Amino acid sequence: MMKAVLIEQFARPPTIQRLPEPEPKSHGVVIEVKATGICRSDWHCWHGHDPDVVLPHVPGHEFSGTVAALGKDVTGFKEGDRVAIPFINACGSCGECHSGNHQVCGTQTQPGFTHWGSFAQYTTVSHADVNLVKLPEEIDFATAASLGCRFVTSFRAVIDQGQVSAGQWVAVHGCGGVGLSAVMIASAAGANVIAVDISEEKLRLASSLGAVATVNASQTESVPEAIKTLTRGGVHVSLDALGHPLTCQNSIRSLRKRGKHIQVGLLLAEQANPAIPMDIVIAHELEILGSHGMQAYRYEAMFDLIKTGKLAPQKLLGQTISLEQSIDAMMNMDKSTSVGVTVVTAF
Repeated sequence: MMKAVLIEQFARPPTIQRLPEPEPKSHGVVIEVKATGICRSDWHCWHGHDPDVVLPHVPGHEFSGTVAALGKDVTGFKEGDRVAIPFINACGSCGECHSGNHQVCGTQTQPGFTHWGSFAQYTTVSHADVNLVKLPEEIDFATAASLGCRFVTSFRAVIDQGQVSAGQWVAVHGCGGVGLSAVMIASAAGANVIAVDISEEKLRLASSLGAVATVNASQTESVPEAIKTLTRGGVHVSLDALGHPLTCQNSIRSLRKRGKHIQVGLLLAEQANPAIPMDIVIAHELEILGSHGMQAYRYEAMFDLIKTGKLAPQKLLGQTISLEQSIDAMMNMDKSTSVGVTVVTAF
């Protein structure tokens, strides 16, 4: 038996339960969870905003650990391997996977959503040879867990989708885990980053991570105009890292002509269909792009930047807590004022 957080009713407090340990599929593995991040997506899961979630349910999708058991068809890993896991588990055999776009696999699974996740001592990963990443010894489990959703999503958004380059202006709207990751990554790429938030503490952290300017949205009449003044015409790339109709609009309106808006923050439930200013999208030939996770094979490039010190995701770590404490932390994600990523390290 294993200890796990179990959701039995949406938007009602979960409980710690003793549950059967999982078994690996022939192509999958069982992971002994060493660390798991707490993310706003887990809050959405708990509220029932994701149609894939079936109760009773164990949440959690940002995790790292060691391989505890393997299916008979797994060839690239062995028991005891230290691993990190993308939150999107791809099948490895569909057209999207064959084109290298595992992050939009048509038959993807997601721990903590399509099946029980990582707020537990053990969880499973399907198609392990496609989805597991061997974790370098230089990176600890807590840091690796913090990469699993927010940092890797930001890495793909900034580097692969935004194609940010040295000298460009980049705006990041929302300085939670995703936003602060984006600030660090875009700064490492040589961009001039403007961080936007309503918290002075988060804006100070953004500055320490490389932002050259900050905008406090609660003290600014028009965020887009403030950004256009700072950049003399708008940013080349703008990210909505929060996921709100207002930050989405502000991000688009912050762009210079032919700029790129990257939607990273989730817009769900009643906020799922924000009003988009299509008049300026057309007139200014703007690009509107989404960013959803990152392929396992792209982790190596990110790990190389971490090992050389160009990226330092450990600076984004906040509290480390116990599995028991994760319940309150998850339920209060919508009003959390904590700076940095909260990670469960005691199970």
